Amino acid sequence: MDGFTLIEKLRQKGNIVPVLILTAKDSLANRVKGLDIGADNYLVRPFEFEELLARIRALLRRKKRESGYVIEEA
Repeated sequence: MDGFTLIEKLRQKGNIVPVLILTAKDSLANRVKGLDIGADNYLVRPFEFEELLARIRALLRRKKRESGYVIEEA
């Protein structure tokens, strides 16, 4: 099963876990497909580690606001 299929199945079942796609597939079609099927963000390799961390923090902040769930920050 590829990542796109996995995300589709998660979303079909109502799973709202944050999804950040990390991939070498950099075409516009792949980025649009990934976001349209339910990924929260899409990051193409190569990438800087600081950018990855920033995107993860953004996803966690967004989910925290949406759910009211408190995430302890270091």
